[in-house]
Amino acid sequence: MAEKFHAIIVGAGPAGCSAAYHLAAEGLRVLVVERGEYPDSKKTSGALLHTHGLDDLFPDFPGDAPVERFVIDRKIALLTPESSLTIDFKDQHFANPPYNGFTVLRSKFDQWLAQKAEDAGALIMTNAQVDDLIKDGAKVVGVRTRQDDGEVRADVVIIAEGANSVLAEKAGLRSELPPDEMAVAAKEIIKLSRETINERFNLKGDEGASVHYIGACTKGIPGGGFIYTNKDSLSLGLVCRLSGLMERKLKVSDLVEEFKAHPHVHALIKDGKTREYSGHMIPEGGYKQMSRLFSAGALVVGEAASLNFNNGFILRGMDYAMASGIAAARAVLKAHKKTDFSENGLSAYQEELEASFVLKDMMRFRKLPDVLSNPRIYETYPNLVCGLGREMFEVDGTEQRRMAAIIWEAMRKQGADAGMLTIIKDILQLGLRL
Repeated sequence: MAEKFHAIIVGAGPAGCSAAYHLAAEGLRVLVVERGEYPDSKKTSGALLHTHGLDDLFPDFPGDAPVERFVIDRKIALLTPESSLTIDFKDQHFANPPYNGFTVLRSKFDQWLAQKAEDAGALIMTNAQVDDLIKDGAKVVGVRTRQDDGEVRADVVIIAEGANSVLAEKAGLRSELPPDEMAVAAKEIIKLSRETINERFNLKGDEGASVHYIGACTKGIPGGGFIYTNKDSLSLGLVCRLSGLMERKLKVSDLVEEFKAHPHVHALIKDGKTREYSGHMIPEGGYKQMSRLFSAGALVVGEAASLNFNNGFILRGMDYAMASGIAAARAVLKAHKKTDFSENGLSAYQEELEASFVLKDMMRFRKLPDVLSNPRIYETYPNLVCGLGREMFEVDGTEQRRMAAIIWEAMRKQGADAGMLTIIKDILQLGLRL
């Protein structure tokens, strides 16, 4: 491909297509290179999209966007093998525009976003694997693909290829991520009728719910499970720390099957049919894991830059990806105006992210990933809370005890890991980081 582009974007996910749309809408020649058959063909599962900031791209969002349901109900469930305790927050405020968030099916949403980029003038090349970067000295000046005439050149390359970003490493923006800073996600789309979903989740119309699970579903490995409601399907999955799976010699796919069989979960998915299955790597190290964001001729966005957020009860990835794509596009536009794509010329990207919620959040919660590595969060405390529930509500003909005695008994059954000093220390650690 002889034509030189203003920008080449590797990856047609939310980060890449957001950057492509913004740049193409401003008249730049943009090429998006995607290794799949179509944008996001490798991530067929559902997701939660928090919609703040989307008016930067689409003032009338959702408009014609293929969203599933607006989420008004947020649940957190603690699991043991036999029991569960659920905290349920439902707010009709979230049913009003501009809405707090939607469930989406990534395959549909990402194709829609890619089409928006194409309509704005971007060229999207699918089934194209980028193997390497082309450099002129230290400056990135293009990419090398497996296509005929596979060298393509541009003023700048935006790396948006996801968590397993080989190009980010080749650009010198990050090193290989260790297993204790990576998680494996396994997800399914389970078909159920709209009526059944509304009945089981106490919803009506296009109202949606999300349920996040902590406890037995990951067998003590840092991580958790989730269910999101779509129009006529459920998105179900688990996220588990890679190092924990390796140490325990467990497969996340096997854990998903056990998760689906749990009484609490089975009641929600009963009679559903699995239609899609996918896996995905997720960076979990937070701010300390974050890559360098730019070098001469190159920027890295989304999960390739480890830009996502997890505080234990809310997971955010798509809004971080899209915001970083927009920030990268703005930096490229400034560099284009000055014809300066040096490292200094692209430094506006860092400034754009620092001014946004992305780096403000990641900096503020930079120590939280270490706290969330505490194994007691995923085993001891779910067992303690659910055990306390059993002690409170079980009637077995013995003398009714005072609440203090019930609490101490539940703590005693969990052993030294549930001692009062340990609990207080963990609560303080978590409270100071949240």
